[in-house]
Amino acid sequence: MMNTVQLRDAKARLSALVDAAERGEATVITRHGKPAARIVPIEKVSEQPDGEKLSFAEWLLSMPGEMEFERDRRPMRVIDFD
Repeated sequence: MMNTVQLRDAKARLSALVDAAERGEATVITRHGKPAARIVPIEKVSEQPDGEKLSFAEWLLSMPGEMEFERDRRPMRVIDFD
């Protein structure tokens, strides 16, 4: 479970949030109830030299946390082009 903090509280507790990130804990900062930013441990961020962009696959793999996808096992539909 990831910690969630409102922006106003994050401003007041920034040092504590950075301490948590150093311990490996990520925190989502919300603005008006919607996620706006995430503080993550620096090890979770892939640092690229200036100007070098990640490919889409590299970008997906660099995201902190785990993403699980379930494959749709239903058979593909048959389309008759006649």
